Amino acid sequence: MDAFQLITVRLTDSDGGTGVGYTFTVGHGGTAVRSLLRDDLSEWLAGESCDEIAELWQRMWWRLHWVGRGGVASFAMAAVDIALWDLQARRAGRPLWRHLRETVDWLTPADSPPTVTPYAGGIDLDDPIDVLLERTQGRLESGFRAIKMKVGRPQLAEDVERVTAMRELLGSDIPLMVDANMRWSVDEAITAARALDGLDLVWLEEPTAPEDWDGHARIADEGGLPIAAGENLHSVAEFRELITRGGIAYPEPDVATVGGITPWLEVARISAENGLPTTTHGVHDLHVHLLAAIDHASFLEVHGFGLEQFIAAPLAIGDGQAVVPDRPGHGVELAWDKLASLGQKTTPE
Repeated sequence: MDAFQLITVRLTDSDGGTGVGYTFTVGHGGTAVRSLLRDDLSEWLAGESCDEIAELWQRMWWRLHWVGRGGVASFAMAAVDIALWDLQARRAGRPLWRHLRETVDWLTPADSPPTVTPYAGGIDLDDPIDVLLERTQGRLESGFRAIKMKVGRPQLAEDVERVTAMRELLGSDIPLMVDANMRWSVDEAITAARALDGLDLVWLEEPTAPEDWDGHARIADEGGLPIAAGENLHSVAEFRELITRGGIAYPEPDVATVGGITPWLEVARISAENGLPTTTHGVHDLHVHLLAAIDHASFLEVHGFGLEQFIAAPLAIGDGQAVVPDRPGHGVELAWDKLASLGQKTTPE
């Protein structure tokens, strides 16, 4: 958890029911998110109803629009929105995935969740090849049947060597994705995509700056690999732009940074309208419910940033599939005492 900041929200209704939401930052900005929650939204939310969450989300969006429309505001709104949906699902006595299918008009009700296929991701760009392969072997032995690795080494030949070695380890049956974390210019990304083509990759993720819509479209068109992106987009409008420009094959909204479950579902709806599967970034204990709620789900990224040590029942993986929880709400029970021992309390109530 050293490189991440966790900001949590716990809502309590008039009957004593609770809902929990959270967001995170990668080491900076967490106090700004906390301040927005503590000094503005917590007082504003007092006395509100969680019956119409989408309407409440819109009001929250417009309350913050002058300083928001993405960024810190989307992080704070995400924590609140997740807590609202958790509270509502708990009150209904349903797991979140089923509650969404029962209450969101464009989703299809179901008695049992569809299959959710996870992949293992990691921060491995600087790992020597032997360490990279050893860690991957451990992930395969723990039940994963899909892998993502980092690319963006100083020399493109290094990336080709590393991805080739990974493909040889995995064989032809295990899906492999690569993630550049915005390291390349558009021209560099096109060159890299062409060099990596032929290694049977599911996607190339975040090849360049996230807001370069036309650049993504060029990379997709000229590079030859499907593109995944979205972890650094913080509004529905940004996703709509990237999708309609043709720059993406796998939209990747992060529920903890795009503003919560309400906008995440809107991104998923837009993706479905454009014939695109939806994938995820991080916070897999929440995203497993969201992918189980839609009928056009792609892979679930499993990368908990160390949070799993503070969760009573972390996500379980068995024989290549994620176990979708059946507890009411999202079912994430945080170890508050352990979290408090890390430092400053960040839980508006």
